[in-house]
Amino acid sequence: MPGSSQTKTQITQWLRKEAASLGFDFCGIAKAGFLNNEVTNFENWLHAGMHGKMTYMENHFDKRLDPRKLVEGARSVIVFMYNYFPAKGIPSNDNFVISKYAYGKDYHLVIKDKLKTLIAGLKELAGDIQARAFVDSAPVLERAWAIRAGLGWIGKNSLLVNPKQGSYFFLAEIITDLELDFDDSGNNDFCGSCRNCIDACPTGAIVAPKTIDSRRCISYLTIELKGEIPEHFAGQFNDQIFGCDICQDVCPWNRFSKPSPEPQFTPDYRLLELKKMDWENLSSESFNRIFKDSAVKRTKFEGLKRNIVFAGKTGT
Repeated sequence: MPGSSQTKTQITQWLRKEAASLGFDFCGIAKAGFLNNEVTNFENWLHAGMHGKMTYMENHFDKRLDPRKLVEGARSVIVFMYNYFPAKGIPSNDNFVISKYAYGKDYHLVIKDKLKTLIAGLKELAGDIQARAFVDSAPVLERAWAIRAGLGWIGKNSLLVNPKQGSYFFLAEIITDLELDFDDSGNNDFCGSCRNCIDACPTGAIVAPKTIDSRRCISYLTIELKGEIPEHFAGQFNDQIFGCDICQDVCPWNRFSKPSPEPQFTPDYRLLELKKMDWENLSSESFNRIFKDSAVKRTKFEGLKRNIVFAGKTGT
């Protein structure tokens, strides 16, 4: 194993190669600093109450905008993209729908271990460095950092779009005080006049390009919201019971999506066999067996049953 005499370019090259060997599709690196461009939009979004009951979004405002408050002396924000697009969808006939990202094992469990492996390798190469791994687990504005790392742009549905493979990716970060070679910031936006995602959203959650009113978003309503789902959304869920991919499914850039080779994202065989009646009759024991290591556990059994009942409503 090489020693600490490695140059930052050699370490950067090792990092990219090792990330690819661990299954990451893209790796971009940005210079750590204050996110000036995000302050106003983020403040306005919060003041408008568009975060709904996700009150945690109001916390650690300074840390969200400056990674140096998460890792002292941070110099680099390394952003990784991990493909989760399924080779085959869950059968849709007589069935309810869950978001593709929840088909297999919880991505937090899969990706965090890979980031730990990368950090261990960086420490062997560079010596005594500070580095922390983040997988949607701390106040990090990951899409803003992905743009700065040259990995894509923010689509009108507020998701990161990569020009080579679309948007079906998990984002993860390593923030470190190690200085690496930085990528050119991605400033291009290739959505053009397309408004497929805006027009397709059944609840009108995309209230302006790149602006989501979470209170209207099916993903928020089926996962984050802990109380009752407002009745005026009845009949608008299109059988969605955990998350929603509609705005991604209609995005032209996702014609470039490639099936993920990650075996841990393959759906549990029992999930493939469920029909609407099976979902409606799901017991807590079956829920715990099928979704033992799944992101679906976030909504808990009672929350999923609430979603199933609501998705079956026709509205007025």
